Amino acid sequence: MGYDLIIFDNDGVLVDSEPISNRILAGYLTELGHPTTYEESLRDFMGGSMQRVRDLVREKSGRALPEDFEDSFHARVFDAFRRLLQPVAGVEAVLEKLAADSVPYCVGSSGSHERIRVALTKTGLYERFGAGRIFSSQDVGRGKPAPDLFLHAAREMGVEPGRCAVVEDSPLGVRAALAAGMDVYGFTAMTPAEKLTEAGATVLFDDMAELPELLR
Repeated sequence: MGYDLIIFDNDGVLVDSEPISNRILAGYLTELGHPTTYEESLRDFMGGSMQRVRDLVREKSGRALPEDFEDSFHARVFDAFRRLLQPVAGVEAVLEKLAADSVPYCVGSSGSHERIRVALTKTGLYERFGAGRIFSSQDVGRGKPAPDLFLHAAREMGVEPGRCAVVEDSPLGVRAALAAGMDVYGFTAMTPAEKLTEAGATVLFDDMAELPELLR
């Protein structure tokens, strides 16, 4: 393959978590007095960190979310993950192909380490990565769309940014990868193709089975 490292976003790329987490997020924000629809949650928060949620809510309403917001939200999400979460169709075969071709890969996610661990463990994917190949926005000062997370992952994996490809499904993630100097493969299963194109995705695809050939 043409890259020395493939960096996978987690939510929506490795695990089918975006519908679950965004329905919970919209409902919880509404409970707290910040009316939010599922569609608005996807539009405003998909691919972003919890700090982004805090910042946007404060910007729109002038009010801060409760101090325990993250803990309460994650408790709801993790409960749902343990009951409902599934891997993205076809992703296990992609990881097997990369391993067979000796192409290194890792995770670069806006989620917390705990969220990533819960999701990958439930879907049986954790053992394909292990802690040494999982990178979170918790590891850096700024989350997506800043390039910090992807640059950190490349540095820790010992690969130059220009030799990395990122697999993303959110405009925020696409922008972060481009800012890091990496090619971006935009997965359109959840996000309209035009939104990822506008963000600058290098290649678009809607079936995970297509990815190994595209990466060539």
